[in-house]
Amino acid sequence: MSTKEVTLIAGTEETRKTLLDQLKGYIGEYTHMKSYAIDEGIMESIQSDLIIVSSDLVYGEAASYLEDYNRHKIISVRRTINYNFIDKLLFIPEGTEILFVNDVAETVFDSIAKLKEMGINHIKYIPYYPGIKGVKPVKIAVTPGELDKVPSFVEEVIDIGPRLIDMTSMTEILRRLDMLEEKADEVSQKYMGKIIQLGKRLVEATKETHRFNRNLNIVLEGVNDGLLGVDTKGEIKVSNGNLEKIINTPIPLTMGKNIKQIIKNRELIHFLLTHGESNNMILNIDNVDILINKFFIEEENLIVTTFKNIKETMDMERQLRRELVKKGHIGKYTFEDIIGNSEGMKNKKKIAVKLAASELNILIEGESGTGKELFASAIHNASPRRDGPFLGVNFSALPEDLVESELFGYEEGAFTGAKRGGKKGLFEQADRGTLFLDEIGDISPKIQARLLRVLQEKEIMRVGGSQIIPVDVRVIAATNKNLVEMIENGKFRQDLYHRLKVLYLQLIPLRERKEDIEDLIQCFIRQSRKNHAMIKDEVIQKLRYYNWYGNVRELKNTIEYMLAVCEDDVIKLNDIPEASFFQIKLFDRFQQQDEDEIENLGNPEELYFILNMLYGSMLSHQLLGRKQIAQMARENGLNLTEPQVRQRMNILEEHGYLLKSKGKAGTKLTKKGKRAAERQQ
Repeated sequence: MSTKEVTLIAGTEETRKTLLDQLKGYIGEYTHMKSYAIDEGIMESIQSDLIIVSSDLVYGEAASYLEDYNRHKIISVRRTINYNFIDKLLFIPEGTEILFVNDVAETVFDSIAKLKEMGINHIKYIPYYPGIKGVKPVKIAVTPGELDKVPSFVEEVIDIGPRLIDMTSMTEILRRLDMLEEKADEVSQKYMGKIIQLGKRLVEATKETHRFNRNLNIVLEGVNDGLLGVDTKGEIKVSNGNLEKIINTPIPLTMGKNIKQIIKNRELIHFLLTHGESNNMILNIDNVDILINKFFIEEENLIVTTFKNIKETMDMERQLRRELVKKGHIGKYTFEDIIGNSEGMKNKKKIAVKLAASELNILIEGESGTGKELFASAIHNASPRRDGPFLGVNFSALPEDLVESELFGYEEGAFTGAKRGGKKGLFEQADRGTLFLDEIGDISPKIQARLLRVLQEKEIMRVGGSQIIPVDVRVIAATNKNLVEMIENGKFRQDLYHRLKVLYLQLIPLRERKEDIEDLIQCFIRQSRKNHAMIKDEVIQKLRYYNWYGNVRELKNTIEYMLAVCEDDVIKLNDIPEASFFQIKLFDRFQQQDEDEIENLGNPEELYFILNMLYGSMLSHQLLGRKQIAQMARENGLNLTEPQVRQRMNILEEHGYLLKSKGKAGTKLTKKGKRAAERQQ
């Protein structure tokens, strides 16, 4: 059999593609096919054994190209609804009004008629085509591929694809090509295969609906609360067994019955069925206080109500709280635990209380030992998430290869040593609570990228997993590093910085609130085993002089040391540790009255620190550069940048404490500089 040439002419490009695919599926092996869309224009003469036109309307538009053709060689096909997408319509709720949209009135009404003939008559069709007047605005539209003609007031569009050539026309096409006798069975089988495929999809969808309903019933019965759904007339649409127990009704709450026939409490009936009234009430039923909450689902005309036994709910919350405490998943501190009555500290606590009321992420910056975790815990306990978990992770204490699995969890077999069944990460464990990310400046670029995605999308994926897991977590991050400087040096992502720093709190170093030192000392003594110990006033005065570069943590360690060595539970001056005990060895004015000019040069602590570092490098015969000094300063609680170190060293050189040299000689201390450094050793 010689190969025949067939030409398809359709109105639009979308219809051309759809019908061409359909024809190829039936006769593509036996013909050479060409196709055109009127909208795209026909730029060449048409020479074919058979011309297929997608509709009578298109035939009229294409007539000028077909004047010389024998009418027997042209067929204007009938078309029907695209069965490939018909299942989309079957799950629209019964009685729903939908807009049926097509290009012209003729195809709109023809399509609606075809749908009804197929038995899809459970929905109300409203015809729509360009130019029609007075159309009722509805939320859902159905269209056979004419998406650009859907009006703007429609909220949901269901595209069932362009209409297909029906089997009557497909049989005629085969007859015109002299293939009917030979190919009829094959075409019929293909058509039936499509129908069977559609049927299978519908069966699977029905099974899925049954599974969903079965699972929903399991969930409803497993909920501790009572649940009731009724329409505005009081007809029961859904309920669970717990409701019958809570309201103590002898009559089952069967679907379809009216709630007025079962519940005799007029106050409750009025509350349940009166739309617009208060959404909450407490009702005493058989000496049990019940909290009742309702909301209205307008689309379903459904009033949904929950019933809670107040005593049982409170008992469950207390039990949950105890479980969180056992696991350590709870904030240990409140704002009352934060010691400090200085103006600066009172202002910080006031700001933190306001930040706690928000759900936004917070970045806390401050030197080591200033109480960043203390504030994070207090913020959690003053927030709407106070009843949820509070978990924390310190990135500086966690090996790099464990950070990812700790934060995001892992699936079974994700790596060697992974636990059977996998493990939840901190984000999953902190769901509906707060996650404290301490030392955030220490995380790697890889973890920064993953953390940014979690903050943006509110979802995680476990290591080795493929499932997206939504998480509801508030993040409080903390650092003692200069993140802005790290961004400039390419070590920290700017987009992550701004995701973390939605809200911000800068904590005060202890040297800037020395009026709090006495209160802190007394607090540490009370918390110790020697809680009746006394401390001499002159000791407090001396401790107030020191600048506490390790902040509150260093002060606490010092008090614990003095409590351990003091006699008769009285702390005296000679119980103060030696200079080497302290983080930075400052010159002690109580022992030597040094009137050295360094005290008057500004930033004496930083100048002494630089001298000490250079003195140590001299003793160990090692060269020390500005970059190393700046890094060591930050590690010791001094926020010194490399340019600031250079500026301080220039001051010291101007006053004769050091001599800078280029090359291998490096920077050396003068005799004056050595004496100043040695006074602090």
